[in-house]
Amino acid sequence: MTRAPSPARPQPRPLLGIGLMLAAMAILPLIDVLAKFLGQAGLPILVVVWARALFGALMVAPFAFRAAGRRALLPERPLYHSLRALLLYASTWFFFTALTYLPIADALAIFFVNPLVVTLLSALVLGERVGPRRWAAVAVGFLGTMIIIRPGLVELNPGTLLALLAGTSLGSYFVMTRARAVHDDANVMTFQTSAIGTLGLTLLLPLGWQMPQPQEWLMLLGVGIIATAGHLLITRAYEQAEASLLAPLAFTEIVVAVLVGWWFFGDWPDRWTLLGVAVLIGSAVYISLRERRVRKISPSQPPAKAASGG
Repeated sequence: MTRAPSPARPQPRPLLGIGLMLAAMAILPLIDVLAKFLGQAGLPILVVVWARALFGALMVAPFAFRAAGRRALLPERPLYHSLRALLLYASTWFFFTALTYLPIADALAIFFVNPLVVTLLSALVLGERVGPRRWAAVAVGFLGTMIIIRPGLVELNPGTLLALLAGTSLGSYFVMTRARAVHDDANVMTFQTSAIGTLGLTLLLPLGWQMPQPQEWLMLLGVGIIATAGHLLITRAYEQAEASLLAPLAFTEIVVAVLVGWWFFGDWPDRWTLLGVAVLIGSAVYISLRERRVRKISPSQPPAKAASGG
């Protein structure tokens, strides 16, 4: 019996992928602007994170059900995905709280320690091979983070530690997501993470509930819409171009964060923060280029799949 040929896979379009990634990086810092406004208005961070999870789950649900039907409601490994949700929303809580202490660009620059955490944990947990050059790039990236923080030279801000915890938590979430990415649909995973996070955060709401004002509900809805749109843009970008080509573009988010932080709050990073950001970006670009070269030499390896909080 002759087997029907499988449909041809659409040709990748790298320029479209780059455009989609840049669009995502352009809108995602607006989440931080809204979160900072809400924090300054006195709305508990717990409520902001809860709304982030709730609206995220509602908005990605149609995509998840289209991909898996009712099976999207029941994760195959509930404890595993619960831990992923804990890491993601702990990261969100840490970062939103850091924004009450730090300018957006400074918090985001420290938060971008997460690619270094991913590289480290990929080697230690997933057993991925990381050569000496990439380890050196990780060390340089860590140096960039230290330039931004300048421990011992400036007064330690609580927001610094919170931003570091946020980046570390998100890096751990990314590694757990990468381990399951070859088995589960991205939209299904994102919905399950958001749904589990919503359930857990709803149980915690009595500890810090405050009814948002109408304009605050609109801002909370905006957080959910922007986060979902950013996730979808990133997902589509990785369908069109290689991860190693797109990964360095994530650092354009810092550039946008500097601009929106200056526009809305009058914040401008000092020269040491800008130097540290430059070192971090250089490290990430080198790691990405090295990853691309390694995968060209060893094409049998599956490509890394992007993970997004959704």
